[in-house]
Amino acid sequence: MKNGVVIVGAGHAGVQAAASLREEGYDGPVILVSDENELPYHKPPLSKTFIKDQEAKPQPLRGEAFYAGSTIDYRPGIKVDRIDAAAQRLELSGGGALPFDRLILATGSRPRMLPLPGADLSGVVSLRSLADARLIRELSAQSEDVVILGGGFIGLEIAATLKAAGRKVTVVEAVDRLLGRAVAPVIASHVRQRLEAAGARILTGTTIARLEGENGHVSAAVTSSGERLPAQMVIIGIGVVPNVELAQAAGIAIANGIRVDPQMRSSVPEILAIGDAASYRHWFTGADVRLESVQNATDQARLAARTILGHADAFTAVPWFWSDIGDMKLQMVGLTSGGDSHVVLGDLGENKFSIYHYAANRLLGIESVNRPGDHMLGRKMLGAGFSPPPQTVAAGPDALKAALAAFQQDEPARAAG
Repeated sequence: MKNGVVIVGAGHAGVQAAASLREEGYDGPVILVSDENELPYHKPPLSKTFIKDQEAKPQPLRGEAFYAGSTIDYRPGIKVDRIDAAAQRLELSGGGALPFDRLILATGSRPRMLPLPGADLSGVVSLRSLADARLIRELSAQSEDVVILGGGFIGLEIAATLKAAGRKVTVVEAVDRLLGRAVAPVIASHVRQRLEAAGARILTGTTIARLEGENGHVSAAVTSSGERLPAQMVIIGIGVVPNVELAQAAGIAIANGIRVDPQMRSSVPEILAIGDAASYRHWFTGADVRLESVQNATDQARLAARTILGHADAFTAVPWFWSDIGDMKLQMVGLTSGGDSHVVLGDLGENKFSIYHYAANRLLGIESVNRPGDHMLGRKMLGAGFSPPPQTVAAGPDALKAALAAFQQDEPARAAG
């Protein structure tokens, strides 16, 4: 392939795709295009240590020498205007074109905006990029009161970080509990309790009517009931939307993301999509999903590279996620939607517990707070296709490990039978 593989997007998915192409033995050109001017970096720390520590530096995904050493042509500061799928080329902002034999879209997602009066005031920000994190860090140093709109992972991570740094923090969530799409109610309640104990104010079932400002800078958020919440910074964290515009304009199928098959190919076979922007039929649940996690991005990137090399593997990675909120490390494995019962291990009072979610007698997933051993064992169990009965879970980790070992020992016999 003389034009090689072009990858649009240099986040976790794009960088892993470039690396995996070389690891899989691809020897054609690999061009990695980013609209940022930075060396590709880890995003999870941005909501935590980076915004708290004025001296913190971004953590590169790979050292600069990696790109040259792997013959990966990294091109920062490049904006793609259009995909010409028929001609197999990208049209670039400012002129110029970039031909490809295969294209990987790792375009990611962007923060969902809130159409509020006053949303254009300075001091109203969201977090997705290093530039955003730098701005939040700068504004934080000048702010006593911070209002965070959205009680999801990003909003709560930032809330815990800024509260620990001495700010007065108020979290405003429109629905009646935190982490509504993400975790079980018992975990959401636990997170709320600990954040409030640390001094954060949490308002659920509350919406914002407008933002007020002085001299062009935000000064308050006003709730729909009329309460005025002082704020020198307002952070919007109400979720993300996938960046599908390039694909959609090129006639590629879209369904809550760029629709891909089990090998990560879009409706145009020469164009693949991975990461936050990709939507697919999940092998475990049978539902259409679009997952926003580092694990999903990197596992899909590895598979996309294998697809380009001619392999026919299907995507069957077990999804897992994590979030650090204050003194709580939340770790999740599997997809728990549709669960009808659960088993709790550990002690909420000690801030160390796990919830095992079931649909009938099928283990769907595990949510853990400060119980990393449960999480790792859960990844092994779901990866092996092992669903222990609830009574085995209730007997504790040692019983689970023994049951998994017995299952794996019997697996060759089951396969032969």
